[in-house]
Amino acid sequence: MIRLVTAARLERLEADASATREHARQTSAAANEAFGEHVRELFALTGRAEQAEAAASEVGVLLSLALEELAAAQQELLLNDIAIRRLREELEEARQAGRELTLLMHYGRPHTIYRSREDAFADTATHGAPAGARWTPAGERPAAECEWRIEAFIQTDTASGFRRAFMPAPKPVGGVA
Repeated sequence: MIRLVTAARLERLEADASATREHARQTSAAANEAFGEHVRELFALTGRAEQAEAAASEVGVLLSLALEELAAAQQELLLNDIAIRRLREELEEARQAGRELTLLMHYGRPHTIYRSREDAFADTATHGAPAGARWTPAGERPAAECEWRIEAFIQTDTASGFRRAFMPAPKPVGGVA
């Protein structure tokens, strides 16, 4: 079959082809722009996801450190609680009526209270007193004249506090005893 194509038909076919090419070009440009927008959104979402992942990792590290600090603080509180209980028990033991305590005085001023004379002697050695130092009995000289001096005290419930364990012998005043 032979077909004859006229110039008008060729012009119409060329116009249709040109319109189709223009439509294809516009559709391709719109598709490219939509693809570019999707790629930009994908990059933005990926960046936000990476930031969120980094923040979550950082929060995890901070939480881990906080938990370690909390565990250490709880351990310290437990140790402090044990020490406080032990000190309270020691205080209660020291408060028992009739129990003798030793007061260490430095030039007549109270320095520290000890459970025993040996503890007081040991403490003065840490302050520079010689280990074999001669200790002055309480009645010989005034307390202010002695560098280190110890006094024994006993708690009494009737006096609401402590009294000397060894009272000095009364001195006669004007010949009266």
